[in-house]
Amino acid sequence: MNRFPPKTSNFHVDILKQTQLGQLCGQGQLFRDRYAILKILGRGGFGITFLAKNMMLPGNPLCVIKQLCPKVNGPKNWQRACDRFEKEAKTLGHLGSHSQIPMLLDYFQANGEFYLVQEYVPGSTLAREIKRTGLKSEAAVKQFLHELLPVLQYVHKHHVIHRDIKPQNLLRCEDDGRVVLIDFGAVKEKLVETSDTEEYKSASTTFVGTMGFAPPEQFSLRPVYASDIYAVGVTCLYLLTGKAPLEFEHDSNTGDICWQKHVELSDHFAQVLGKMVKVSLADRFQTTNDVMSSLGLESYLPSLTNCLTTQPKADDSSPNAESSDYLSPVARTASAIREWKAKLNARKSESKFKRCLPQISN
Repeated sequence: MNRFPPKTSNFHVDILKQTQLGQLCGQGQLFRDRYAILKILGRGGFGITFLAKNMMLPGNPLCVIKQLCPKVNGPKNWQRACDRFEKEAKTLGHLGSHSQIPMLLDYFQANGEFYLVQEYVPGSTLAREIKRTGLKSEAAVKQFLHELLPVLQYVHKHHVIHRDIKPQNLLRCEDDGRVVLIDFGAVKEKLVETSDTEEYKSASTTFVGTMGFAPPEQFSLRPVYASDIYAVGVTCLYLLTGKAPLEFEHDSNTGDICWQKHVELSDHFAQVLGKMVKVSLADRFQTTNDVMSSLGLESYLPSLTNCLTTQPKADDSSPNAESSDYLSPVARTASAIREWKAKLNARKSESKFKRCLPQISN
């Protein structure tokens, strides 16, 4: 009798046969006397993910078990790998207190492999969402950024770089529609750093991330917070165009993605997105705060423009004219805002005074 589901691919059947959790899939035997393994969810370069049920808790809630498979030689390297795994797992545990990051429920090592047990979030990835419902509008992508950037800000404040942001690692929760960030590359990278010997250590063996979504400094094994910003920007391009990053042409001089002809955006948002995906680290947004500030200013731009362009010009013949004095754009904007607030307060005072007139006349 074939115990594997009919729709299981040959690739997944091999995984199920070759791994301990795979062999337990669909069987009555529990993993660690607690987890019933239901099916494989996916496989990456550093491990395999399974869907399971915790049979020791009321209601047998679903959970996700990530099996990480480091190649570690020697007892010293193994102990170092264990120490790093525990440290990074604890970091993930702290991050999991955020509603848009799956909660870490347990972590342990067994038979030379490491395991993370995380909260199961029902939903579909943004990659599947695009295939199912079509491309996103500019407004929808802006909303996506307003949802994701505060989460990324939270992650960076905990001194963690995700390293693998892409549509496949962003879930739309089917319960409430929130965007959930999954599959952190931090633990994987620490284990790879431990497992590689000098003989085999190279960019190809230690790189953690996804081609096209990772910027050059990440390939050079020097990821920074701005590396995640680049990945978010490329993800936005995918949501707008449906194109994977390697499908775009690239500028032969700068290496930047030539995406502008594939989608029409407002000038301001095009500038923000363009700065997010700059290959040059010096030209890219450095922090999530920078991106959020640039996006937050957009709603005020028309009002500020009106304030600035309706100011009367100084009369050069007037003895009080100060046309020769230069005011920076920041100073002009600040002055315009002060004047706008003064006019607003004046209108409020006038309105309040008019409401009081009937009482005075009585």
